[in-house]
Amino acid sequence: MTGLNRSSYYYHPLGVSEEELALMSLIDRIYTDYPFYGVRKITAELRRRSYWYNHKRVYRLMRLMGLEAIKPGRNTSKTDKNHKVFPYLLRGRKPRACNEIWSSDITYIPIRGGFAYLVAVIDWFSRYVLSWELSNTLDVYFCLEALDLALKQGKPVIFNTDQGSQFTSNGFTDMVINNHILMSMDSKGRALDNIFIERFWRSLKYEDIYIRDYSTISELREGMKNYFYFYNYLRPHQSLNYAVPAEIYYN
Repeated sequence: MTGLNRSSYYYHPLGVSEEELALMSLIDRIYTDYPFYGVRKITAELRRRSYWYNHKRVYRLMRLMGLEAIKPGRNTSKTDKNHKVFPYLLRGRKPRACNEIWSSDITYIPIRGGFAYLVAVIDWFSRYVLSWELSNTLDVYFCLEALDLALKQGKPVIFNTDQGSQFTSNGFTDMVINNHILMSMDSKGRALDNIFIERFWRSLKYEDIYIRDYSTISELREGMKNYFYFYNYLRPHQSLNYAVPAEIYYN
């Protein structure tokens, strides 16, 4: 097999063909299973599955998806060298209470004929998702909206993110620091520094995104409302002794 859906080429507003959208969905599935894979390993995995794309094309699409990891690990977007990067404060530290550690991340969401980006803020101790937002671009504004919504519910001691340009932007870091919160950022090439939200993305994609096959952004948004309610209020967690996140967070 030399490609995906070669018979038709629907062009996405960002100049992505239908074939490349299908390839991006496959890359997303591989990356969800192996978040430590960079471009060359993902290219090799595609070839193992008889999809003969070169690494330059995979690299271009991963950049569009927000996957910058050429090394082990992931950066959701390119770091802006003009912005300050904060030290990672969580090595060896386990949360002992709610609102001690929060973290945020962005993930790529495939939909039919296009894609979206999803940001979420999660409390490490309870696994409760405090807020989320969708966007069709990787700008900072939907991240600021998610952070603002989360801060209306509480305030952590430490807030952890990756070194993506959204999170190193002055607008984002100022909002964190002005609320007297310690800013922490994943080390370069460390996929598992933000382990709880990485696990959450995997649950979200296998329990909802890959099953539902959403057609539109509005359909995706409604689906996310339903999933986040299920995750926070109905889905028991083994790590919480089978309590649901809301029971832990609000107690």
